[in-house]
Amino acid sequence: MSPASIELLGFTAAALTSLCWLPQAWRTIRTRDTKAISLWTQSLFAAGTALWLTYGLQIGSWPVVFANAMTLCLVLLILSMKLRFG
Repeated sequence: MSPASIELLGFTAAALTSLCWLPQAWRTIRTRDTKAISLWTQSLFAAGTALWLTYGLQIGSWPVVFANAMTLCLVLLILSMKLRFG
């Protein structure tokens, strides 16, 4: 595989795994129902995602940066809704 096709593979994987959070974020914004969401799980996931983002920046891997930046934004949105609405 060429370097360009490897990067495309990485960006495709990043988009698919990051976009899976979009329905949860949209539902949480729409309903403001966060009872079934674990605060600890979301907090730990956000921290891990932030570390993956930092790692991606350090090694210069743009698919890793893209995936984790997008995921972190969505998870922080869900986490903030959990903190605000319980």
